[in-house]
Amino acid sequence: MLSDTLADAKAEGRAALIAYLPAGFPTVDGGIEAIKAVIEGGADIVEVGLPHSDPVLDGPVIQTADDIALRGGVRIADVMRTVREAFEATGKPILVMTYWNPIDRYGVERFTAELAEAGGAGCILPDLPVQESALWREHAQKHGLATVFVVAPSSKDARLAQITEAGSGFVYAASLMGVTGTRESVGAQAHDLVERTRATGTGLPVCVGLGVSNATQAAEVAGFADGVIVGSAFVKRMLDAPDDAAGVEAVRELAGELAKGVRRQA
Repeated sequence: MLSDTLADAKAEGRAALIAYLPAGFPTVDGGIEAIKAVIEGGADIVEVGLPHSDPVLDGPVIQTADDIALRGGVRIADVMRTVREAFEATGKPILVMTYWNPIDRYGVERFTAELAEAGGAGCILPDLPVQESALWREHAQKHGLATVFVVAPSSKDARLAQITEAGSGFVYAASLMGVTGTRESVGAQAHDLVERTRATGTGLPVCVGLGVSNATQAAEVAGFADGVIVGSAFVKRMLDAPDDAAGVEAVRELAGELAKGVRRQA
């Protein structure tokens, strides 16, 4: 289903819109409602974050949301419930984005079996080295789950080839737009990373997470990537909302704006 969704977007001549929201934020029920809202607003795919106490790759906005979820007592069972209810309500591909340690402690076989049973489409594993991923990939493949690896502008071509050969579903191309360098140069850096990743001959779609926060930026990235990944902007809308209901409406509205962006392309 994940591959079909990305292929359908491509057939429409546009990039897919991929939204990220953490499970358990602001509550488990509230998080599920928010995910339904971003899909209703226009997201094609959702990444459900598994809150972690040391989210080394996440910025302060997502760290704040993770902290709220963890203080609320969120557990892996709640993440699975979030995936199940979001999938049953929408029929859209729902992935889990998680660091490796929680899976390792929970058990790879147990995690993959439960995620597949919940209707999950796969996992994004930002800190699992591809050379140490054989056990995960064996169980993921057995259960029909995609394994999405993350590449960065610093990744050498040989490393990109190794990652794209091992991965499935899509490749997550990470950049640092708005953090280092000017916006134009980082946009060029992301474009270059997409081209280098495609040059490995993978055939996998390449989706870009760049700190995209509005329709104009979404259109720019959609001009060269197969998917546009947006996380912090959704989380910030919820953090800034006066109450949970307003937060749900705010992310629905943002999804609608971004969905228009990926369809117009800069």
